[in-house]
Amino acid sequence: MTSFFDSVIKQIDEISNLLENDYADKKLFKKIISEIKKPQRVVKKTLTIFSDKGKKVSFLSFRSQHNNALGPYKGGIRYHVNVCEDEVKALSILMSLKCSLAGIPYGGAKGGIKVDVLKLSQKELEKLSKTYAKTYSKYIGEKIDVPAPDVNTNGQIMAWMLEAYEEKIGLKSPGTFTGKPIEIGGSLGRNEATGRGGVFVLKEFAKKEKLVSSKTKIAVQGFGNVGFWFSKFAKDLGFKIIAVSDSSGAIVNEKGLDPDKLNELKNEFGSFKEISIKKNFKFISNEDLMVLPVDILVPAALEAVINKDNANKIKAKVILEMANGPITFEAEEILLKNKKEILPDILCNSGGVTTSYFEWAQNLQGISWSEDKVNEELKVYMVKAFDSVYGVARKKKLPFRVAANYISLKRIVDAMILKGFER
Repeated sequence: MTSFFDSVIKQIDEISNLLENDYADKKLFKKIISEIKKPQRVVKKTLTIFSDKGKKVSFLSFRSQHNNALGPYKGGIRYHVNVCEDEVKALSILMSLKCSLAGIPYGGAKGGIKVDVLKLSQKELEKLSKTYAKTYSKYIGEKIDVPAPDVNTNGQIMAWMLEAYEEKIGLKSPGTFTGKPIEIGGSLGRNEATGRGGVFVLKEFAKKEKLVSSKTKIAVQGFGNVGFWFSKFAKDLGFKIIAVSDSSGAIVNEKGLDPDKLNELKNEFGSFKEISIKKNFKFISNEDLMVLPVDILVPAALEAVINKDNANKIKAKVILEMANGPITFEAEEILLKNKKEILPDILCNSGGVTTSYFEWAQNLQGISWSEDKVNEELKVYMVKAFDSVYGVARKKKLPFRVAANYISLKRIVDAMILKGFER
């Protein structure tokens, strides 16, 4: 099976073949593409903390900084047992493409710690987070590399990291981390931003394709921050959310589900499986959710959930990617052959990084925007990005991902040329 990193490199190769004709100096173009296909820096460190029992415990950690032609590196830090160098490198490239497509002045980065957070106490989690920030302090900064939350990280972890980083450098630097709590410089609207941005894309796509919201059935795989807010905002616009899932499985109701109510029940009972038992909901596996006969399937959890093993079983007409890299390269070939439309992650889930940009800009200026202003600005950026992708896709008869990558890669190449990249 093609690795996640190799899949991303195949995307770069695919787009560079299309882009090459736009440049007279083919030799320079090919050299730039060669540079873009690898991160500018990958840092690996072993982090050691003392557990609550006084025992030394070590964890492998990473930070991949892909390209800073458009601005400082930007990307989340994830805590997961599957974190590896291949993953953070691939995700850092996707972040470069995502920031470029969104029209925000960042390059791409991604970091992570190989850890099972469920095995750590709150105190151990704090120690590990602060150790990461101090260990990587010389590689990050508000004009160098700006981390944010990702899988299994949140505003509290960013607050710990900011405190440790500022202690290490001896300066106040609130713009070094985004996704922070409001009380220490976080932005209003940031928590909901990724889900809200995805629904802006959904709304614009429905408008272009003349979809009737009340007749459009949606299944959402994943009910974390992104899946919940996407489901809620989509329902608020009249779309029919008929299935949602967490790690235990999926709840289904053909008449439509209420995400707010499900969120309350999940907080009460802990999982959708328990909710289904206690409240008599229809319950299916995550695998079965993926192949439901819906109009739009929304993978909103981890990568590679649609692969060569289940791609031919997908019945949804449209896949709207809210997770990073939820479709493998092999699966995408199958889906496109089967005439499925794929709205790509670098467009659909860019609301988070766009609002992180707003937070960073507020921190640098020492100002605070209202939530209405944040949401209004987010809509402007998301609609502009969607329109550019939709226009190129339809004009050049390209899949949406190819169109998105075409736009974003061209912006990076142009920036490198303008800055005098050496032949």
